[in-house]
Amino acid sequence: MSFRIGLAAASLVLAPPASAQAVKTYANPIDIDYCYNFEQEDRGISFRTGADPAIVRYKDEYYLFQTLADGYWRSADLVDWQFIKPSKWPYDSVIAPAAWVDGDKLYLMPSMTAPEQVYVTTDPASGNLEWFDRTMPPLPGAVRPFEEELIRSGDGRVPPGPWDPALFKDDDGKWYMYWNSSNVFPLYGIEIGMDGRFTYKGKPVEMLGLHPDRHGWERFGQDHDGLNKAGAATTPFMEGAWMTKVRGRYYLQYGAPGTEFNAYANGTYVSDKPLGPFTYAPYNPIAYKPGGFVEGAGHGSTVEDKYGNWWNSGTPWIGYNWDFERRINLFPTTFTDDGQMMVSSRFGDFPHIMPTGKVEDIDDLFTGWMLLSYRKPATASTTLGEFTPDRATDEDPRSFWVATDKAPGQTLTLDLGAAKTVRAVQVNFADYKAGLYGDGPDVYTEFKLESSLDGKAWTPLADTGPDRRDRANAYLQLPAPVTARYVRYVHGHVGAAYLAISDLRVFGSAGGKDPATPQRVMAKRDSDPRNALISWAKVPSAVGYNIRWGIRPDRLALTYQLWADELGDGPVLNKELRALTVGQGYHVAVEAFNESGVSALSRTVAVE
Repeated sequence: MSFRIGLAAASLVLAPPASAQAVKTYANPIDIDYCYNFEQEDRGISFRTGADPAIVRYKDEYYLFQTLADGYWRSADLVDWQFIKPSKWPYDSVIAPAAWVDGDKLYLMPSMTAPEQVYVTTDPASGNLEWFDRTMPPLPGAVRPFEEELIRSGDGRVPPGPWDPALFKDDDGKWYMYWNSSNVFPLYGIEIGMDGRFTYKGKPVEMLGLHPDRHGWERFGQDHDGLNKAGAATTPFMEGAWMTKVRGRYYLQYGAPGTEFNAYANGTYVSDKPLGPFTYAPYNPIAYKPGGFVEGAGHGSTVEDKYGNWWNSGTPWIGYNWDFERRINLFPTTFTDDGQMMVSSRFGDFPHIMPTGKVEDIDDLFTGWMLLSYRKPATASTTLGEFTPDRATDEDPRSFWVATDKAPGQTLTLDLGAAKTVRAVQVNFADYKAGLYGDGPDVYTEFKLESSLDGKAWTPLADTGPDRRDRANAYLQLPAPVTARYVRYVHGHVGAAYLAISDLRVFGSAGGKDPATPQRVMAKRDSDPRNALISWAKVPSAVGYNIRWGIRPDRLALTYQLWADELGDGPVLNKELRALTVGQGYHVAVEAFNESGVSALSRTVAVE
C-alpha cells in the first residue's frame, strides 16, 4: 500500500485534530537538543552546534550520531528525538562519526588521527556501549599527524586517520571503510575485517577527488565564488564519506566544498563495485540548498526508513558566533529505476509530512503550508541595542532580536497583516553571548505561544509542555488549524545569558490566490560553462521563487530558493547558477510562491 498525499490532500488529512495526531510533520533544522560546544571555550565563544549526522536504523528505531555531542539521539519516527547519555564516551567527545548496523549490533567509530576505540552495542536505547576494539590498528601507510606534507602522489602513504570515516557492510558479508577530510588529498577506501576486532585487508585505495575546474558546485565560498572569509582564493574541501547500495549500485557520497558557506552540498560517485572504479554522477550535486532560512546540505548520511523510503541528512550553516556553528537537516530522497539519486530540498525548510507508509513521489511530502511571517511587523516587550524585533522575521539565522533580559514574560509579537490560517510555528533561538560550554540542569527551553485576531484578546496556541530539554529550533505543529492575525511568543526560560530569537516562523495559508506562473523564462550559459544566468518576468504577487533545474526536463531535482525582495524591482528578474558541470546539458524552470500557495511550474527551457 502506498502513501501519497498531494497539497490539497495534505490539508484535508491534517484538518481534524484526530487526523493531525496520526500525521506528523517536521521542519528543518530538525528539532533536537543541540549541545553547547566547548570547542571554542578558550576564546569565549559559546554556541550550540550540530554537524556531520550519521543516522542509522536499528530494528524499527533510528539513531542519530553527530559531532561534539555528549551522546546520541533515538527516535521511533524521525520526528521526535530523545537524547541518550552513553555508558562509555571519549573524553574529548566524538567528531564526524561513522555508524553502521549489522543485525543486532550497532557499531560506532569516531574520527581519529591515531588509533582509538571503536564501540558496539546490542542495546542502543539503554546507552550501554561496549568497546569493540580498544585500540584500532594504524592505517596502512599512514604518516604521523601533522606530517601530511611528506606524502607524495603514488608513494603509497596516506594522511593520519581515519578522519571522517564511513562503515559499510556489503551483501556478501564483506566490510569496507571510506574516509578523509582534506582540500589536498582524496577520499580513500579499504576492505576491513570486523570479526572479533578491527583489521585492515590490503592497502588504501584512492576513491575520488574534487575537480572544481569542471564541477561548478565544488568551488569554495559563498555561491561558489572561490573565496574564503578574508577574500582569498581557497582550494575546496571534500569530506563526509557515506556509502549506500541500491539495486546493485554503490553510491559513494561526499560533502563539498566547505561547511562555512551557503553552498555546502552532497554529491555522489557511482560504481558496480564497493572499491570502484567510481564514476562521477552527471546529476551532481544531489543535496543542495543555498537559499532560504536553512542554507547548506553537505556532510551527512543516507538511511532507509522502515517503510522503504530514503532520507538524506546534512549540515546546514548558522555561522554567527563561529564559522562552524551549524545544525542538522533531513531531506526526502529517492533512487530512480535507472539509477539517479535524487534529494528534494524544494521548500526544504518549510513543514513536511513524515510518512507512515511507502511514498511514491517525494514532492508530495511538502504540506503546502506557506511561510506567513516573512518581513512581517514585529514588536517586543524589550530590545537590547541594535538587535531589533524586525530581525526575527527576515529569514536569516545570523540576525536576531535580543531582549534586555531573559526574565519570564518577555514577549515577541508578529502582526501577520490579516487573519490567516496558522498550522505550525517554528521558534529559532540564537546564541548571543550565551556563556555556556556544555550541558547542565539549567539548559532547557520553555515558552508558550498565543494567538489573537485583534491584538487584544489572546488565546493559547501552543507550548513546550512539561518535557524540559533545550530546543534551539523548536517546531510546534498545531493539533488543528487556527485563524489568527497576531502570533505572540511568551518567554519562560532559556539556559543562555540572553533571550535571543533569530526567527519566529509561522506557517499556514493566507487563503488567497496562488501566484501566476512565471513567464519568459530564459537560461543562458556563461563563457564559463560552470555558470548560467536564469531570467524570468516578475510575478506581482510573488513572495519568492524557486529555480528548479536538472539534467532532464522531467527531473528538475535541484532547487535554489529566492526571496522576491532580494531580486530587485525591475520587470525582469535574474539569478546566476554557479553549480553546473562542464559539458553537461541542463534544463530549468521557475515557480513562484506566496502566502497562499505555489504557482504552476513555468515552461522548462534548455540551458543554452
